[in-house]
Amino acid sequence: MNLVEFYDEYWRQADDTFDMERLGLIASRVVAGENVLEVDCGPGVLAVMMQERGAHVTGTDLSSVAVERARAKGVAAQQVDLDTQPLPFPDASFDTVVSNSMIEHRFFPERTLDECVRVLKPGGKFIVCLPNIAHWLCRWWMISGRFPYIENSPTDALHIRFFTVSEVRRLCQGRGLRILELDGSASLWAKDFYPQWVRSHRLRGLYTRLAHRYPSLFARDFVVMCQKVANPDDA
Repeated sequence: MNLVEFYDEYWRQADDTFDMERLGLIASRVVAGENVLEVDCGPGVLAVMMQERGAHVTGTDLSSVAVERARAKGVAAQQVDLDTQPLPFPDASFDTVVSNSMIEHRFFPERTLDECVRVLKPGGKFIVCLPNIAHWLCRWWMISGRFPYIENSPTDALHIRFFTVSEVRRLCQGRGLRILELDGSASLWAKDFYPQWVRSHRLRGLYTRLAHRYPSLFARDFVVMCQKVANPDDA
């Protein structure tokens, strides 16, 4: 499959509807004045949120259609296919690098992580958001001998790689990144994923708190914030 052509067509059809709660978890960890790179920025919705917080944001995406939409929002974006190309920036160029729920769409996620760490300054932040394949519902499906492909869930058919909190910790620490924070988004709007009783008004507040506190079990998406250390043995 040619992912560039696929996502060009995808972004021709998709609008700017995003999980704003999840984007807020990421944007809240960006500070005014930071030089930020968002890899696979899509049409630039999160990039604009980070710019509104006072950050200088550069974006890349494998889709030229997404890049044009991001540029139309005032984001300095360019087309880069991280499965086959390096990021077009020198080592240690950015204070913060952000990856928002995109590495799971890559054939070679390790390559993307390597490039993100390369262009990150020592002491800089790497913020990655990923769908949680260890969500309790996914665990139950597996125990039951099932793996249904459900849109807007960790098993969405667009995902070609799958991640748990534990695995992302290992991948980050192995690249000289120290884990600073872990958070989770319940994403209760995903009605095809959650049973109705979980999404009920009575349980929404409690479940959202559980997703923040125990993201590995209750969050549909988890956010990991890391710091690049000078000595990888300190990660």
